[in-house]
Amino acid sequence: MKNRIVRAVAGSFILISLIMAIYVNQNWLWFTAFVGANLLQSSFTKWCLMEDILSKFGIKN
Repeated sequence: MKNRIVRAVAGSFILISLIMAIYVNQNWLWFTAFVGANLLQSSFTKWCLMEDILSKFGIKN
């Protein structure tokens, strides 16, 4: 359950920031890069801040 939510949030953040970059300001692409970098680091370290946040809200695996 947690993995599904993390993927949905990350995908939503990326799509929203791309839309914001097209219609508002290209600096929103930095947010896209930030999300991508966090996904990459979590694949190496097996630590994800979003999973910690979801755990605090009581969402189980």
